[in-house]
Amino acid sequence: MLTPGHYTTLPENFFARLSPRPVRKAELIRLNKPLAADLGLESDWLSSDAGIAFLTTGARPDGLGPVAMAYAGHQFGHFVPSLGDGRAMLIGEARDHEGILRDIHLKGSGPTPFSRRGDGRAALGPVLREYVISEAMHALNIPTTRALAALTTGETVMRETPMPGGIIARVAQSHVRVGTFQYFAAQGDQDAVRILADHVIERLYPELSGAQNSYLALLEAIITRQAELVAKWMLVGFVHGVMNTDNMAISGETIDFGPCAFLDEYDPGKVFSFIDENGRYAYGKQPDMALWNLGRLAEALLPLLDQDREQAIALARTALMSFDDSFGAAYLDGWRRKLGFFTSEEQDAPLIGRLLTVMHQSGSDFTLTFRRLSDITCADDDTPFVELFSDADDIRSWLKDWQERTGREQQTDSERRKAMHAANPRIIPRNHQVEAVIQAALKGDFNPFHMLVEALADPFSNRDDGLDTPPSMQERIQNTFCGT
Repeated sequence: MLTPGHYTTLPENFFARLSPRPVRKAELIRLNKPLAADLGLESDWLSSDAGIAFLTTGARPDGLGPVAMAYAGHQFGHFVPSLGDGRAMLIGEARDHEGILRDIHLKGSGPTPFSRRGDGRAALGPVLREYVISEAMHALNIPTTRALAALTTGETVMRETPMPGGIIARVAQSHVRVGTFQYFAAQGDQDAVRILADHVIERLYPELSGAQNSYLALLEAIITRQAELVAKWMLVGFVHGVMNTDNMAISGETIDFGPCAFLDEYDPGKVFSFIDENGRYAYGKQPDMALWNLGRLAEALLPLLDQDREQAIALARTALMSFDDSFGAAYLDGWRRKLGFFTSEEQDAPLIGRLLTVMHQSGSDFTLTFRRLSDITCADDDTPFVELFSDADDIRSWLKDWQERTGREQQTDSERRKAMHAANPRIIPRNHQVEAVIQAALKGDFNPFHMLVEALADPFSNRDDGLDTPPSMQERIQNTFCGT
């Protein structure tokens, strides 16, 4: 059942109420029918004129209007005290089959009081990119916002060149961000920070309501979720691209798919975002940047942690120090699964590190490396794996040590292969494939987009569809762009 949403019951300074104007000629590109059904929303209604009005302007059957959420944020390290939903709106919430409340949020839906000089619209390309990648992340078992629908608007938006407009309807446990806390903390509004923290505990962390220091427990829980989330990003080669504090969800979900991308060749210094000239959000820096963002959250929460500022700082510092342990445990456990280890040994980390070093030196394809390693368990020929590396002797030396390591376990080869296939996707949304479906869509052909979305919904199974093929040198995407 669709409801207005708990967030709209907060004080009026938490959001701006909207009366959005309709778009010129909205058309549904794709509706995520399984997700709609999970939320108790009828696909037939969502596809109707009334449903499309809901998915483009937030027009609800009960007549209640949408809101734009207020937040601030550090953008590439520079604090902006007022950002907010400049081209988005919160249009309601629904409860899924597990009883979890989910926000429904539109992106590209038009100007709001937070738009500043922006047009509030989105171009079609970023809408399709977010749909493809957010749904792929879900299929990869990574916490993420979901795509409910993608639509065209029949309008043109001006970016570097005129582009067709689009809107994405997305779903998340919450759209509260680190920057939401910063917004009120920057104003010295401790009452608002407390109200927001209470809302987040009630909505996302109800188990903390009885804690002795529930606000400290909240900070600790958010730190753990973010550490585990970033570890999962790293394990599939995902590069978020813009890890600003306004793009970090308190729920621990991946949010705001702007200039994001997946690694082809392994490179810890890889940057795709055209605007990240100094590599602040490079692939290998993502854990450090997550911790930096969490530090800004801790600063906003200090008055709630303890009345004594020095004691509050000490509590926050101790909580932040737990990030490395949480990330390290999730990261190492993930690597053990990727390498087919069912047990833990002290030398696992050095063995993992050696492989990554050889991969970096060779420019080996990240996804193919682990998928082909999985197949060695049931094959006598290691050539498909070895040919991914420039130095056959180095990788065969590592392979010998890996085989000795797996040989100390009791699992059969077929059991190991099955487990490794479940941990190592065959396909990811490769950058050149995403760009290809966007270019086809801009010419009016959405079939490649639909085919890619459907294939990525089952990323671990073997299929002969060619989607596991890395890009040629001519197909490589070096830069990705934000949708604003």
